[in-house]
Amino acid sequence: MDIKIKVENLRVSYGTSEILKGISIDVHKNMITGFMGPAGSGKSTLISTINRMIDFEEGIKIEGGVYLDGDNILDGEIDQVNLRRRVGTVFAVPIALPRSVYENIAYGPRLQGVNEKAELNIIVEESLRKAFLWDEVRDRLNKSALKLSGGQQQRLCLARTLALKPEIILLDEPCSGLDPISTAKIEEALNELKKDYTIILVSNNTKQIARITDYAAFFYMGELIEYGPSEKVFTNPSEKKTEDYIQGKFG
Repeated sequence: MDIKIKVENLRVSYGTSEILKGISIDVHKNMITGFMGPAGSGKSTLISTINRMIDFEEGIKIEGGVYLDGDNILDGEIDQVNLRRRVGTVFAVPIALPRSVYENIAYGPRLQGVNEKAELNIIVEESLRKAFLWDEVRDRLNKSALKLSGGQQQRLCLARTLALKPEIILLDEPCSGLDPISTAKIEEALNELKKDYTIILVSNNTKQIARITDYAAFFYMGELIEYGPSEKVFTNPSEKKTEDYIQGKFG
């Protein structure tokens, strides 16, 4: 099984506080990997290290390695702009641009030099289809994206990420503010997308992790407690802490 991302003994500190305490984990290509754990366990810090958004924080110290297709992305020579094109991110709160639905999707490709209307049309439609949103917005592409519902805006943000043709999609609590129907549509989209992308889903919703991930990692207080195939983690966890968390005894 291909390894897309290899994290080796990753330590991240803010000042005197160690947020990640020697994390090592392999993320498999074309799989959905779930990161779960209570608030403050280090999940979001890990994904912000993978996309190098962590560089915008002050007072950070990072040790260890994060390898994408064998290249250490923590190397100072890495092209961060290219890295963030390869690694797309969808955040918890959908932030639609104050533009039309069409322009929300076309904006990124335009910045990358795509200006042909026909090519942009194809990118917009393909991206919206992959995000399971096309049928709902095809007749309102020129209307403001801000008029979409919260669930539609979150799928729009996913489509916007897909328009940049990433290899990896990181989702940080993408369904935290959504109703069950919108959540189901996001999950349906992710199940289709894993054929072409490597996906990491951060969620505090253990039922969601159990439903749609292939691999699950449980983090607690900056440590990786357990990692393996989701079915095994949820039905026969190796660690008592994992079992307690899944059963809702803490978190």
